[in-house]
Amino acid sequence: MRLLPWTSPDDKPCFLTTDGAGGPVSDLADSIEEIQLGIGEELLRHARAMHGDPKVPDREFRCLSRRLAEALGDALRVARN
Repeated sequence: MRLLPWTSPDDKPCFLTTDGAGGPVSDLADSIEEIQLGIGEELLRHARAMHGDPKVPDREFRCLSRRLAEALGDALRVARN
């Protein structure tokens, strides 16, 4: 069983029963996971740039922190399965 990178409307995990041969749902999940990882990489680059700028307001760091936490959660979900 494969854990999918989305949840049900009541926020429960979604799984796909697969033999590993792929298919449309598996391909969609692969694409979404790639997008999630790309977003995480982009946020990390942005965070590194912000750390070098002493004029960045605290509210921007808080917003970035929330987004990084979301991206890390997505990445860990992918990595664990």
